[in-house]
Amino acid sequence: MQATNDRVVSIKYVLRDTEGEIIDEISTGEPLQYLHGHDNIIAGLEEALEGHASGDEVKVTLPPEKGYGHYREDLIQTVDRAQFEGIDELETGMSFHAESNEGPMIVTITKIDGDQVTIDGNHVLADQTLDFSVLIVDVREASATELEHGHVHDDDVTAH
Repeated sequence: MQATNDRVVSIKYVLRDTEGEIIDEISTGEPLQYLHGHDNIIAGLEEALEGHASGDEVKVTLPPEKGYGHYREDLIQTVDRAQFEGIDELETGMSFHAESNEGPMIVTITKIDGDQVTIDGNHVLADQTLDFSVLIVDVREASATELEHGHVHDDDVTAH
């Protein structure tokens, strides 16, 4: 069975930067499962996996526009500390879910100056070229619930 729209794809991968340093990996234990064609992984990787089957190994280098995009200055802003209602201690490096004009996003505090907090909505891997080595472990039909919800449900996983 091939990785195509509406199928659950299980993968193990190693993600490296252009210097060969490992950024992220799932190479042991349970594989990452995603619903193909539903924007559950970055577009460039999903495109590279399209049509591949269980047991295939895929190597792909993704430029920023196919990965997490280019770094955008307009995603940096300074907000009043009052925006973080209910949080007693703020520190640089803390990340929060936020709503934006472009939908939900994760923002990271980059600077605190009194009551002014600078946040950055860029993904930590923005502007980076990404080298993926992927093993497709399994491909299966998605359940009706998974298709309705647009993502994988652990209780719908069956042994293959």
